[in-house]
Amino acid sequence: MTGAGMPAGATAALATGASSPENVERAPVFDAARLALSRDLTLAFRKRGQLIQPLAFFALVTMLFPLAVSPELSRLRAIAPGVLWVAALLASLLALEFLFRDDAYDGTLEQYALSGQSLTWLLFAKTVAHWLLTGLPLALMAPFAAMALGVSAAAVPGIVLVMVVGTVALSLIGAIGAALTLGMKRSGALLALLTLPLSLPVLIYGARATELAIGGSSFGAPLELLAALAVLAVTLAPLAAAAAVRISLE
Repeated sequence: MTGAGMPAGATAALATGASSPENVERAPVFDAARLALSRDLTLAFRKRGQLIQPLAFFALVTMLFPLAVSPELSRLRAIAPGVLWVAALLASLLALEFLFRDDAYDGTLEQYALSGQSLTWLLFAKTVAHWLLTGLPLALMAPFAAMALGVSAAAVPGIVLVMVVGTVALSLIGAIGAALTLGMKRSGALLALLTLPLSLPVLIYGARATELAIGGSSFGAPLELLAALAVLAVTLAPLAAAAAVRISLE
C-alpha cells in the first residue's frame, strides 16, 4: 500500500530494494529523505486546517494574557518571555499528534521500514517537515506577539534567533514522543506527558535567552545551551524515533 498522495517517483525511490535488493539499485539516502520531505510538505498543504491550528492557538494565547493579567505594558513586558515560550511549546504539541499517525494508518511507515532505506533519515525528514510547517512559522510569529506584549522592535532579531533554535529542539523531542505513542488510540494526553518533561530545559533556556534579548543584554550563554540541546536532539532523536517506530510496527 502506498501513502496517500505520494508521488509516483517518490514511491519508486523509497521502495527501491524492498523485495530484491540484490537486483535493484537503491536511491541514495539523501535523495530518499528529500523525497519524503517533499511528500510531507505537499500533503500538509492539502490539509491547511492542521497548519493553521497551532498558529491560531499561539496567537490566541498571547492575545489573552493582556486581558487576564494587566494592560500595563511594563508588566506585560516582564512576563513576555514566559508567555511566548509556553504558548510555543503548547502550540507545537498540537501538531505532533499528526506527525506519524496518518502515515501509520495508510501503511507509509511500514513501506519506509521495508524500503531498504534508512528509517532514521526518513523520519528525520518528516520531523524537518514538521518544523518547517510549525516551528518556523511560530518563530516568525513570535516577534509580533512580543510587540503586542510591549516588547520593543530592537529585540525582534534576538527573539527570532532564539525561537528558531528552540523550536528545532522542540520538534525533535516531540518526534520521540509521537513515535512512542504511535500505536495507541487517543494518544494526545500521553504524548503531552512524555514530551513536556523532556522539553523543560528548552523552555527554561529559551525563556531566559528571550528575557535577556528583550532587556538588551547579551543572551549568548543561554542561546549556546539551547543550541547544544538542539544539536543533541538532532543527533539522538531520529535514532530513538526510528527504534520506537520499528517496535510499533512489529
